[in-house]
Amino acid sequence: MGGFFVLETKFMNIRKVAITGIGSICGLGHNTDEIWNNSLKAQSGIKLIQADNADQFPVKFAGLIDNFEISEGLLTAKEQSRYDRFIHLALHSTDEAIKQSGLLEAGYDPYRIGSILGTGLGGFPFIENTHKTFLEKGPRRVSPFFVPSFIPNMATGKISMLYNFKGINHAVSSACASSAHAIAAAATEIMLGRCDAIVTGGAEAVVSPLTITGFNAMKALSKDEDNYASASRPFDKTRSGFVMGEGAGILILEDLEKAKARGAKILAQVVGFGATADAYHITSPHPEGQGTIPCMKQALDNAGITPDKIDYINAHGTSTPLGDIAETKAIKAVFGEHANKLNVSSTKSMTGHLLGAAAGIESVFCVKAIMEQTVPPTAHLNEQDELCDLNYTANEPQKRNIEYTLNNSFGFGGTNSTLIFKRYND
Repeated sequence: MGGFFVLETKFMNIRKVAITGIGSICGLGHNTDEIWNNSLKAQSGIKLIQADNADQFPVKFAGLIDNFEISEGLLTAKEQSRYDRFIHLALHSTDEAIKQSGLLEAGYDPYRIGSILGTGLGGFPFIENTHKTFLEKGPRRVSPFFVPSFIPNMATGKISMLYNFKGINHAVSSACASSAHAIAAAATEIMLGRCDAIVTGGAEAVVSPLTITGFNAMKALSKDEDNYASASRPFDKTRSGFVMGEGAGILILEDLEKAKARGAKILAQVVGFGATADAYHITSPHPEGQGTIPCMKQALDNAGITPDKIDYINAHGTSTPLGDIAETKAIKAVFGEHANKLNVSSTKSMTGHLLGAAAGIESVFCVKAIMEQTVPPTAHLNEQDELCDLNYTANEPQKRNIEYTLNNSFGFGGTNSTLIFKRYND
């Protein structure tokens, strides 16, 4: 009894969570401003795969990042070949976010700065390539750096070593909800007063022959090669599956009062999150949203707001025939009449589906929407499915007052996560 009382009093003063930095990279650009500006033009980051082994890909387009090389200040030339691409992307976007936040000048105890990132598959391409080397050249040719090159928590490990962050350090892997769960976990650490700041979000880079082949075998991917740039078209009646993408989205979370005290610019706040399971099917969403509906309700309850407070939803919206309808039904069930008054969009229409990094970059979009008071569009939405009958912000951005944004992320295994962000009013 006494132990319970100690725990209760220790955590009863829940801290508020500020976002002081954001960083991102994807097929739309190498930094957040470039990505945001291109998204407002409804540009496509989907490109044909130009790799030397392109003939091995059953689907030959994806949301690819062009002309990217990580700074040697983040990974030396020798280190760059030792770490999978998802680690490069995570470090690149973390550097952008940290510089914006001014975190390194905050003077926090390094044991109270952590890193929690999401990734769905980690360094799978590195595993794929090393296995090929093993089969063709034998075990002696397998690098001693093989295991550290691909494990999911190596991105957070490298972040901690690069910046001397000695607080909590781990990875979250829950399919396409990975980054959302990571952000929720990071926010919880700050709310409970266990950290002053945390690097969070996620990174993914699994555009490889075996990964594409696996998703294609499930009939999950669009094969619309004739219209590859617009192949990701959520809520459109001609949608035929998702388009794989690569990238990273990073947020710097801080204790709001401490961020204010050091004079940091507050971009937005994390105010609510929910997490549920469909308990229905290994890959398909529940058609009536029976896992999704309580997830959004839980996030709203956690934020202490009613549904009518939400202005914009960045939807999971993967461009799959079943998923887009199920999410639409869930939104209508949760928001009732207000569902027709809010804006919804799927930025996956431009970035492709970043799998475990999806919520990372989509949370960046939510923060930018608040900062700019602008809803990014759903691109390529020309023939709206009659069963998807909400305002999906088709093809053009929309200016509106945005106080709260909501981001949905759902993954294989029936895992669901919802995040809610709030405009900061000092």
